[in-house]
Amino acid sequence: MFAKVNSMGIFGLEVFPVTVEADISSGLPRFDIVGLPDSAVSESRDRVRSAMKNVGYDFPVSRITVNLAPADRRKEGPTYDLAVFIALLEASQQIKVDSREYSFLGELSLDGTVRRVNGVLPMAIGAMKSGIKGIFVPDENASEAAVVEGIDVYPVSNVIDVINHLCGRKPIKPAAAISTTDKNPFEFMPDFADVKGQSEAKRALEVAAAGGHNTIMIGSPGTGKSMLAKRLPSILPSMTFEESLETTKIYSVAGALKKDSRLITQRPFRSPHHTVSTVGLAGGGAVPKPGELSLAHNGVLFLDELPEFSRQTMEIMRQPLEDGIITISRAAGTFSYPCSVMLVCAMNPCPCGYYGHPTRECTCHEGAVSRYLSKVSGPLLDRIDIHIEVPPVDFHKLSDNRKAESSESIRKRVEAARKIQQERLKGTTANCNAQMNSAMTREYCQATDEAMRLLNAAFDKLGLSARAYDKILRVARTVADLGGSEKIEANHIAEAIQYRSLDRKFWER
Repeated sequence: MFAKVNSMGIFGLEVFPVTVEADISSGLPRFDIVGLPDSAVSESRDRVRSAMKNVGYDFPVSRITVNLAPADRRKEGPTYDLAVFIALLEASQQIKVDSREYSFLGELSLDGTVRRVNGVLPMAIGAMKSGIKGIFVPDENASEAAVVEGIDVYPVSNVIDVINHLCGRKPIKPAAAISTTDKNPFEFMPDFADVKGQSEAKRALEVAAAGGHNTIMIGSPGTGKSMLAKRLPSILPSMTFEESLETTKIYSVAGALKKDSRLITQRPFRSPHHTVSTVGLAGGGAVPKPGELSLAHNGVLFLDELPEFSRQTMEIMRQPLEDGIITISRAAGTFSYPCSVMLVCAMNPCPCGYYGHPTRECTCHEGAVSRYLSKVSGPLLDRIDIHIEVPPVDFHKLSDNRKAESSESIRKRVEAARKIQQERLKGTTANCNAQMNSAMTREYCQATDEAMRLLNAAFDKLGLSARAYDKILRVARTVADLGGSEKIEANHIAEAIQYRSLDRKFWER
């Protein structure tokens, strides 16, 4: 007796259809699962056996072979439990149903309860593209799967629910499509209106948000670096549906979606501790999962106390920051995860934190400042577009009860600048100024003669690299976009040069 049902597999973010084939034949009782399963899939035998007995069905006392096709793709996790269960019931003729139009996802507990699994959103998308008309998913995963149009999503809490639906006894109502626009993603975000003073730093972050530029802030403890960074997502443009879908898929695969969560519409803000490992930041593990870089996709990755991160951890970011994608190679295969992020870093100017402070004396011995700053390598620093100093806020500004400019007001200017960039870059691989390559920079960053003379002088005096030259032009292009200027003027170049604080510090030493 033979039966087969549909399921889905996932490898990194790549989804592929899996056919679960069950064969029951005469012979000594034995239960084999083949098709390159990992240990979690192999253990499905015991979960399915107990679940079948505890919901009132007979487990076949025969030779059972379950094949997960295609046999050359590794199958991981407990996702296939529900599909194996249904296939065995069909093969043993305990139920007679037509399940060819459905796909089954879910882990089984020993009493037949269907538990949530990771990666349901990309698998639901894959099932829809494969022509599947309906997909059974755990109740807790229904919200994320319901955003996929063109496929019926059936939430189930127990295998009996699935059987009753397939047999026509008690049809399950498909999960309703969930609107992604019913909530304001900025409603509970921290607001720039709460930040006293720091007008120069706020302006620099506005420029960074408008062009998608990586930023580093240097300042003494208590100057507001972390406060400013946490408010950056509140001035970034709203996420498009495609961006929300991409980000939610990553969180789904990583198992980072909260129970009953829907599509992510708020730009991620990830702030790992400086003790994070290279695997924690870049991703990986025995079963590779997305790291902090990928979890911050389409959002902000904030690294506080940057020099305290290990050198290896910092250097691993260099290529992903350039390419917007990180590739993890393991014996099991090669996994690629998107990581188009805005990197925001914060650091003190010296080990004690008070080098250059107007009122507190620096206690660091000679050479300590240089050694501390040099913990951040030149190649990594070159990939950061904007370097800004965050000075202490004086008493008068702190005691001022007037509200500063709100995030909503700043965001309107940022969105206007982004629209200009999207129109300019239409048909290219870039979405904002920071993503332009060298050829695009030459084409779209046209500057006046006076602006180029100023940039030439800065290039010679500061000893800038070719990458830094391009970075300054791109930042100047963003400043011009915020001002509504078609061409880059000298004042735009001057402001962009001011955002290279660390280049100036290294040159001064």
